[in-house]
Amino acid sequence: MTLLFESTTLANLKLKNRVVMSPLTRCRALSNTPNQLMAKYYEQRSCAGLIISEGTSPSPNGLGYARIPGLFNHSHVEGWKLTTQAVHKHSSRIFVQLMHCGRVGNPLNMPEGARLLAPSAIAAPGTMWTDSQGLQEFTAPREMSENEIKIAIGEYAHACKLAVEAGFDGVELHGANGYLIDQFLNTASNHRKDAWGGSMKHRAHFALEVVKASVAAIGHSKVGIRLSPYGVFNGMSPDAEMDELYVHLARELSALRIAYIHLVDHSSMGAPKVSEELVSNMRKNFRGTLILSGGYDVARAEADLTREAGDLIAFGRSFISNPNLVEKLKSGIELTPADSETFYTADEKGYTDYP
Repeated sequence: MTLLFESTTLANLKLKNRVVMSPLTRCRALSNTPNQLMAKYYEQRSCAGLIISEGTSPSPNGLGYARIPGLFNHSHVEGWKLTTQAVHKHSSRIFVQLMHCGRVGNPLNMPEGARLLAPSAIAAPGTMWTDSQGLQEFTAPREMSENEIKIAIGEYAHACKLAVEAGFDGVELHGANGYLIDQFLNTASNHRKDAWGGSMKHRAHFALEVVKASVAAIGHSKVGIRLSPYGVFNGMSPDAEMDELYVHLARELSALRIAYIHLVDHSSMGAPKVSEELVSNMRKNFRGTLILSGGYDVARAEADLTREAGDLIAFGRSFISNPNLVEKLKSGIELTPADSETFYTADEKGYTDYP
């Protein structure tokens, strides 16, 4: 048996294999509430040792996309229990990914009273789908006040407590792909001159405060974070201090003893490659589990596990159209291609109807 399919541990959890299902936005949460259809989708994919849920907002202000789920009220907790119970029946583990969209949103996708907030009042480039008016340009956000920053940190901590109540094994803080935490980290979206922006350490401040609040809420062994150095999604851009920033984060996150860092390399999708040197330096400075993600097949996964470049390997889009992905990878069976036209639609087609 290859390392990829061997059991292992993550913090104090036993995983039946080293395959992780990456978080995948699927937009099936009508009224932003998790439902039975979503539970079926995750149960179908519970061959993975660890499932990381789709991006789930800890705040009404973070619901930037149409039909993404939330985790900030009792209805959300009850909805998510359907999924966690279904996944646990198959001895798989599941973390919820907490994703505050920040500036990546449109008021048409957000509930009444919600505000589009970001580190700086800089609109994301491009357009976003809205169910009511189709494609719309991103709306310029309002720069967060000191008080709004502290409220947002508290919302993450509250969502962590609700995650445990809903039966999740832990939370993954989405610090990647141009969403709120990444917006604070990146100079393309953070032009602040206060304690939350400017210098490399000031830009890391929000991420670390969210982690500290999450650890205080549910314990270090239940908290992970996703990071995407050199990612360009949602208008992010590399800068001269990027390697230094992420090594600093690795060091600080290690001191906080969180369960894992989920490191994303989007070079397979056209972004600059995350250098082996940066991955190695983050590995040296972080004592927890390292999840590697980005364009993996079995051979590359096995090579990186064997040389201990990482501990777990995440697979993304291949899980969409291959619910039994682990068995297919193990047996060398050809993978079913995914229908991109149904990635973000609202029903079971292209969601739970793959064989």
